This record gives sequence, structure tokens and C-alpha cells, in this order.
Amino acid sequence: MQIVEFGTGTLRFLEQIPTGAPESGFLWIYLDREELADKLPQLQQAAQAIGGSSLLDLHVKDMGNPAHPSHYDYTSIYDLVIFRRLATEQEVRVELGEDVANDDRPLAAFGRVRTRALAFVVFDRLLVTVHPAGCQSARSFIQRYLGDVVYSEGLSAAARSRLPSSPADLMLRMVNVMVDSYLELRRALSAEMDDWQQGLLGPDGGAADWGALMTARNALHTLEDLCEEQNDAMQEWLDTQRELPYGSLTQAERDGLMARARDVVEHIQRVVHHVRRMESGAESAVQIHFSAQGHRMNEIMRTLTALTAIFLPLNLIAGVFGMNFDYLPFTKEQAGVFWIVGAMAFIAVALVLLFRRKRYLARTR
Repeated sequence: MQIVEFGTGTLRFLEQIPTGAPESGFLWIYLDREELADKLPQLQQAAQAIGGSSLLDLHVKDMGNPAHPSHYDYTSIYDLVIFRRLATEQEVRVELGEDVANDDRPLAAFGRVRTRALAFVVFDRLLVTVHPAGCQSARSFIQRYLGDVVYSEGLSAAARSRLPSSPADLMLRMVNVMVDSYLELRRALSAEMDDWQQGLLGPDGGAADWGALMTARNALHTLEDLCEEQNDAMQEWLDTQRELPYGSLTQAERDGLMARARDVVEHIQRVVHHVRRMESGAESAVQIHFSAQGHRMNEIMRTLTALTAIFLPLNLIAGVFGMNFDYLPFTKEQAGVFWIVGAMAFIAVALVLLFRRKRYLARTR
């Protein structure tokens, strides 16, 4: 469990939980989900001493549930936000047990849509975050802010303003980075979906991997449900914040907080709309594929029908002159066979020209 204190343009690590809230700034406590049970007494002590209220048992269970969907809940003292981020490549490799970076199977990126739950408990002067094991989200933010503090030493207050001003501000910044990863994922998914659609509509589209398509569709449905849950959670949090009093935040800080929250919600909605467009595009590509297959079959049947129509009169002539009568025209003449074969060839050529004129035998792409 790590304890970080954010002041006015400062950041420092604490060895133990303080007995009260800081005079300025706020505290950030982050820990792995696996150590939540062991550190729960200290966490409850910090919540009571700094935040003014201990955590509800139901909320503690939600924080420790790795499969919990994105969710928002609140009490009169604190807010609970659970947000599911994308799993990293290393986490996906461990979960799937395969090399996901070099997977060249069709629509392979869709099979790598895996998520992890992060829990945020937001007090006025305290932020508690619970991460999955090995999560780099908290560490990457610490490294970024450490760089900001070093860079902003001796500079104006505007340079120091890059640090979060409140627990809610830090939470929104972390959520915004998670949502940006979904925006980056959609590029890879769109590229794979476009390649698959081009192959599906090509001449060898019959060899398409339909199992991969079903996996991709399931991944898109999962991603859509996930983003809708995220959107509902963040929208509820935003609506609740609009109704609360300003507290210790200034007008400018509150306006910035609301703007950041609206930006997060807008990014989530953008991902939802893109996922729905990909679902619609996949369905359209499948329908076009089957229509193209039906069109190819119709062309084949048209060609076979035209060939049958060409050979039908030839078979008729051959059948007539093959009957066992005592006398048939041209059978007793020396040049009769040439007349019959010539007539058959003339009829065949005439029918071919007629069918080509009517495009029954036209070559199509």
C-alpha cells in the first residue's frame, strides 16, 4: 500500500497514515486488490481519520471483486466508482497463454479484448484506488507527476497546476487515460475488420474464417456492453457532482472538473458509437458476401442453361438421324454427313452469337 500526498505543486510519499486530513491538498492511497483484505483495517482507519467515514462492507466487497462491471455508487461522505480498463499485452498473454503480439490469425485483435476492474473511492481530501496485481496505472501517474514536480520547481503557479487539484480530478485523469486506450484499440479493430471485409468480398471469400467472425462479434458485443456500463457510471457521477455544493473547490476548479468529466463521457460515447458502426459494418459485409455468392451462383446457372440450350437442338438432330427407319433424308447420299454436321455447327454458332448478344454468356467480374 502506497500513500502519496499532493499539495500545492508538491508531491511526497508518506510512510504511515496520518491522523487527519492535510491542511491543503489531498492524500492518495493505492494498493493491489490481492492485499486489500490484509490492509483493510489500515484502510478503514485512513477513511475514518481523513475522509470522515469508514467504507461500507458492501463497497469493500465490490472493490475486491475482479469481475465487477463498471459501476457508480455513493454515500453522504464518499463516492465509489468502479471502472474497467483494457488489459495490457502482458496480462492478455498470461490469461490466454499465447503470444498475442505475433498472432496473425484473422481478426486476432478482437480475441484480445480483455479488461480489468479498478475501484476508486473519492472523499473530499482522500482518494483510495484498488488495482489488479501488477497494474502500472498508478505507477505511471506517479512517475509523470514526479517529473512535473521537478520540472515546475521555481516556476509560476501555472506550471504547478499540472498536478491534480482534488481526489476527483485525479480519478478523472486516470479514467481519461483508460478511455484513451479504448480509442486507440478501435483503430486496430477497424483495420482488422476492413481487411477481413475486403477478403470476404474477394473472389476467394468462401474461405473466410467464420469462427473468427463469431469471436469478433462476441468481442464487439462485450465491448459495447462494457462501454455502456462505463458511460452510465460516469454520467451518474457527473449528474451527482452537479447537484453537490462546491465544498473546498473554487469556481475555476469546479468548472475544470466538470469539463474533464464531460470530456471523459464524450470519449466513452465516441467508443460506443464506433463499436456500433463496426457491428453494423460486419453485418453488412456478411449480407453482401451472401448476396455476391448468390450472384455468382446465378451466373453459373445462366451459363449452364445457355450451354444446355445450345446443345439441345444438336441432340435433337442427332436423335432424329439415329432412328432405325428404312429411309431418312441424306442418309443414302455420299455428302449427307457433311450437310448434317455443317447444319449442326451453323445452329450452334448462331445460338452462341445470339446468347452473347443477349449477354447470356457475357463475362462479368
